[in-house]
Amino acid sequence: MTCYFKYLQEIFQIAGIEVTPENKRELDKVIHSLVHVKYKNCSSTWKAVKKILAENESDFISRLKEAWNK
Repeated sequence: MTCYFKYLQEIFQIAGIEVTPENKRELDKVIHSLVHVKYKNCSSTWKAVKKILAENESDFISRLKEAWNK
C-alpha cells in the first residue's frame, strides 16, 4: 500500500471503497487528483489529505466516493 493508506482505512470504509491489490494504484491516483498533488508524491499528498480531513472530513469522503465511482 501507499505510505498513507493505512491511516485512511476508516475513510475508505465510510466511503464504501474496498482497497485491493488490484485497485490501490488507481485509488492512489484519485486521491492525488483530489488534493491536487502530482502522482507518486506520497508525503505531500498525505500532508494535503490530513489538512483537508481536519477542515471538512465529510466533504473529502463525499468527493472521494464520487471520484471513485466515476
